[in-house]
Amino acid sequence: MIEQTTFSILPVLIVAVSLAGAGLIMRLGHDPDRREMVSIGTGVVKFALVAAMLPAILRGEVISIRLAEVLPGLSLVFRVDGFAMVFACISSFLWILTSFYSIGYMRGLGEHAQTRYYTCFALTLSASLGVAMAGSLFTMYLFYELVSIFTYPLVMHHEDGEARRGANKYLVYLMGTGKLFFLAALVLTYVLAGNLDFGPGAILPADGPPTLLVVLFILFVAGIAKSGLIPLHSWLPSAMVAPTPVSALLHAVAVVKVGVFCIARVIYNVYGPELMHRLGLVMPTAYFMSATILLASMIALTHDNLKARLAYSTVSQLAYITLGFALVSVSSMTGGMIHIANHAFSKITLFYCAGAIFVATGRKYISELSGIGRTMPVTMTAFAIGALSMIGVPGTAGFVTKWFLGLGCLDNGSMLLLVFILTSSLLNAAYFLPIVYRAFFMAGPPRSGDQVVREAPAFMLVPLSVTAAITILLGLFPQPFLRLIGEVLS
Repeated sequence: MIEQTTFSILPVLIVAVSLAGAGLIMRLGHDPDRREMVSIGTGVVKFALVAAMLPAILRGEVISIRLAEVLPGLSLVFRVDGFAMVFACISSFLWILTSFYSIGYMRGLGEHAQTRYYTCFALTLSASLGVAMAGSLFTMYLFYELVSIFTYPLVMHHEDGEARRGANKYLVYLMGTGKLFFLAALVLTYVLAGNLDFGPGAILPADGPPTLLVVLFILFVAGIAKSGLIPLHSWLPSAMVAPTPVSALLHAVAVVKVGVFCIARVIYNVYGPELMHRLGLVMPTAYFMSATILLASMIALTHDNLKARLAYSTVSQLAYITLGFALVSVSSMTGGMIHIANHAFSKITLFYCAGAIFVATGRKYISELSGIGRTMPVTMTAFAIGALSMIGVPGTAGFVTKWFLGLGCLDNGSMLLLVFILTSSLLNAAYFLPIVYRAFFMAGPPRSGDQVVREAPAFMLVPLSVTAAITILLGLFPQPFLRLIGEVLS
């Protein structure tokens, strides 16, 4: 397979702009208005730079720049294809919205250490885009680990006992598995292939030792714990001690998407569809992902804490992405790729709504939300849209995902996997629809004194309205992302 490669410095600038922004944010810590303007401005510049690469990608080109060669076949290199563009476009755009949202949230609650928060926020997005545009397994691993380091202070933001325990568990899980398994897999891949650069074909040789290649695949999956797969998922609910904008960042844009993106790269660029089939990895991996989908959904049903329910929903939804790649058919991989976008907008809407509810009312439990849809109609309408998308209702983004995943199941001749996906949709409905029903159709608790519930500040309300609207647009008009995905899979 021959690909048309174009040299460009844009990937370097995209990573560097957030680093420069982080430096400015630190210097302007004494001036909140200018500090927050820098955060928003940096996001706008980053998104503009990402958008500047789009015409070349849509022409079928691959943008590449090699920065350094550590050893033969071991390079620090950026490579942007259609798949990378999907991730880069989503994360850079949502950073802008989350920056606005953060202003309303952090100021609304009078949070401390806001300069540190915005600095780490910028650094995290820089590392996430580094993963998205990584042109080699080595580059991807470096930025994968940087994401863990930069997000640690965000998870520990409140600095109390619960935050420290959650943050320490977060770091031990992610960096521990990264060092024990991901790094070991990287070294073994280099020994087997002599090269770690991504290209149009797979890195691993098709005639490698089958048993070793299967063990290597298990190391990759275990080492990329950011994907949230059971049983290496418990760091994710523990990380919910972080402020809600951080939770939204972790679940929709940065950490977990970095995880599933890395697994997708391993399946598609390190192994490739042919080798996955030859090793017999397709169906066992698909069943493993399906188990995560169902188990996490059932656990979500047991939680009254809204963010905890959303956290286990994320564990389940992430497995849709990895399931799509595990099935290695064009339809299934299309479903997996597009769910990176669909889940991002739907889930960040849900977390934005959870944060808006907390800022406006101080409530964080589902049992406390009776009647809140009548006093916060915009927030809860947006929540309902995000929830319907998670369920996969036609007209929303989630339906497009499940349609292509269903086709992928049929491509592989597995009705059982199709039943799993349909069952998971029923479970999604079981843990989301009661929240919507309670908000709009149940009477609220009696108010004490002059307590009046109103919508959250506009800085929070506008972003959640925008992401809810995009959730519907992606369900009705998925063609832009499908075209980008087609450039990868064609």
